Formats: sequence, structure tokens, C-alpha cells
Amino acid sequence: MKKEKTKLITSIGGQALMEGIMMRGPKKSTIAVRKPDGTIEMQEIEPLNLTKKYKLLRLPILRGVAAMIDSLVTGEKALMISADKALEGEEAPEEELSGFDKWLNDHLGEKAVKVIMIIATVIAVIFSVAVFYYLPTLLFNLTAGVFPFLNDAMIWRSVFEGIIRIILFLIYMCLCTLNKDVKRVFQYHGAEHKTIFCYEYGLDLTVENVRRQCRFHPRCGTSFLVLMLIVGIIIGLFIPFTGVILRSTIKILLLPLTVGVGYELIRLCGRHDNILTRIIAAPGVWMQHITTKEPEDDMIEVAIEAMKDVIPENGEDIIK
Repeated sequence: MKKEKTKLITSIGGQALMEGIMMRGPKKSTIAVRKPDGTIEMQEIEPLNLTKKYKLLRLPILRGVAAMIDSLVTGEKALMISADKALEGEEAPEEELSGFDKWLNDHLGEKAVKVIMIIATVIAVIFSVAVFYYLPTLLFNLTAGVFPFLNDAMIWRSVFEGIIRIILFLIYMCLCTLNKDVKRVFQYHGAEHKTIFCYEYGLDLTVENVRRQCRFHPRCGTSFLVLMLIVGIIIGLFIPFTGVILRSTIKILLLPLTVGVGYELIRLCGRHDNILTRIIAAPGVWMQHITTKEPEDDMIEVAIEAMKDVIPENGEDIIK
């Protein structure tokens, strides 16, 4: 069925959680989670709102970096809250503690979980930097050693590195779908998009109306990540260094610029619907075939409850 032209564009956005969804409106942000007993529990969450606190961060490029930090911090907090609610009342299986677990429990007690999370985060960051920055540059240097003509133009290096990063990202997302819990998060992701579309079309927020909507949205975080990868290719054209360590380090230092430009592009796609924005959004929309799945009706119900709670009465969420 062909959809009619969008009647309005809202600033409301969301994030899929564990058995739930967080919707962020102009006045409040709300988490809605389906509990094990089938009920939906709501909880308001306070974002960082860096752009509201600091005027400097409202400038182009800088607002993208601020939004990224806000999204990561608030998103992780919301994810932890949803996990607690989704598993509330369920007993964890009894397992015999290993020697290392016993040592952590004896010396750190309740702090053990936080310590493990910090260590895991640091390891994950180091691993991500090594895979997404150092590995592509290293692979190109090895390839150029076999095919020297690749060193004739910087464009070959930047495109090669960018394609490798996109392939790695694609493989990672595909592997994530093999996990049933992650797949359910992707279904909630689809419910989030469909609900926002339903609201943008001016339809009543019912399960039937939401179900008919498209699950691919131009303001999706997946699209933002894909745009960052593409912007990284362009920025790479202006980095003359070829050494693995130096080139990769400069790219990491330029990450705020990559984030900022990517944000401005996704913001443009979210506010306008024309041939240019559709071309810009196309790679990210294609990637959403992996990161969003068709939701079940009970997931749509959760998204609707979260959405209704953040819609302002005075229309402040409508982008003119």
C-alpha cells in the first residue's frame, strides 16, 4: 500500500532497550518496559541535555558531539534500567563461583560488578579502536606492498580503509542478530520507528495503525553510524600520512569532526524529504534491514505507551 506524504516531522526520537523502549521528547524522556508478568512499567529518565546547559554546544558540529555523548550516557543508563525491570522477579541460576569470582567478591563486594564493567568497557574500546582504525590501515599497507600502484593516489587508501570498516561493521551487526535477546531488541527498534512514523502521519496511535508503517526511519542511530563511516572516508582523503600508528591516531583525534558532520547530515535527512536527502540516507536505511525487525503486537503496545508519555500538548515537538 502506497503511503501518503508525511504531514509533519517530529523531534521525538527513541532507543530500543531490553524488552522496552525509551522515547525522548522535547520536555521529558520516558522508558517503557514489558515486565515478566506482562504489565508495562513506565519510568521517566533525565538526559544530560548538554546543548540546553551550554550554549556553545548548540553550534553546528559541536552539537553533534554533544548529542553523541548524551545518547551514549543516557542510552546506557536506560538499558541498565530496562534490564533490571525486564528481569525483575526472575531468579538467577545458581552457579558455583570460580576462584577469581570469589576473590572479587571477598575484596570488592558490591563494587565487583562496577569494576568488571569498567574493565570490560576499556577492553571493548581498545579492541574497537584496533579493529576499526588500525586494522584497515595495516591491511592497506600490506596490500599496497603487493600492488604498488595503489600508493599513487590517496583516494585508493581512504576508500579501501572505509570499505573495510563498513564490512567489519556489517559482519558485527549480522553476528548480533544470531543472539535471540539482541534480535528482540531489534524488533523493539522496529516498533519504535513504526510508532514515530504513525505519529508523524497524524494517525491514532493504535497497534493496527502502527503495524502498517515502515520500520526504516531516516533519523535512526544506525543511519548515523553509517554516515560517520562514509564521512570518515572523505576525511581520510586529507590525511597525508601512511604509517599505521600515525594515520590511525590522527583519525581518532578527528573523530569529533566525523561525529559532528555525520550528525548534521542525519539532522538534514530528518528535517527534509527530497532526492538529495534520500540519497544521503539510503546507505543507513539499507543497514536498517539488519538492525530493525518486524515487531510483535505486544512490543508495539510498549512503544505506543512510551510515545504517548512524551508528546507535548503544545506541539513543541513539531519541526517547522
